[in-house]
Amino acid sequence: MPSSSSRQTSNNTLQDCDDGVLRIEAARLAFTEHCLFDGLSMTLPAHGWTCLLGRSGCGKSSLLRMIAGLPVAPDASLSVGNGAGQPLNLRVAWMAQQDLLLPWRRVIDNVSLGAAMRGERADRERAMALLEQVGLGHTARRYPQTLSGGERSRVALARTLYESAPLVLMDEPFAALDALTRLDLHALAHRLLAGRRVVMVTHDPLEALRMANQILVMRGTPARLDSLDVPSQPAPRDPATPAMSNNHARLLAMLDEVAA
Repeated sequence: MPSSSSRQTSNNTLQDCDDGVLRIEAARLAFTEHCLFDGLSMTLPAHGWTCLLGRSGCGKSSLLRMIAGLPVAPDASLSVGNGAGQPLNLRVAWMAQQDLLLPWRRVIDNVSLGAAMRGERADRERAMALLEQVGLGHTARRYPQTLSGGERSRVALARTLYESAPLVLMDEPFAALDALTRLDLHALAHRLLAGRRVVMVTHDPLEALRMANQILVMRGTPARLDSLDVPSQPAPRDPATPAMSNNHARLLAMLDEVAA
């Protein structure tokens, strides 16, 4: 979805650091009778992909929404420590699992939706160039309901790229796609988001191993973050290599283990 600036409130989880990384410090999310995580911290490198995994309900998507400055739930209690850094006014682009295309807007107008929502004049030349990059220039005047699922995901990717945001947050953006389309979009997204800081929630260990520069696993109650080394090959990695198979087994074991 269109980008926004992180809100400068006590819920802001982003800290700008001199070394170019972003740090999320002492994040806490609790509901009326349940604490999902408390004292949770993570570091996001200046560029590259961080993949976030964990069992359903552990708080992955909620953490992503906190980073984006989006509401989580009416009865949620949110807090985060300020650390030593200064809050960051950072533009964020959001790509959800659902493509969220507006059916009454043509494809090219969905790509530039952020500009319309901010009351800005759409850069149609830029929107068209992005559609060409994702291989969908010929669909610019069509409506979303005429596209396949893979095509709609590529339009959503083009909309994300339109924002030129330095931080891209993706919540299972490829989960609904068939295996071959998913592999194609992995390569496309990795190429078009080169140089950006990307955080992606996924339930697919192989997807994380293929795309990530950093893998973080949420586990335990309240959840903590544990890291797993990624294969040395450059991403996007070939899923059929021995290194991927070995790391896949390790990641599955980590996901299955009940953290103390």
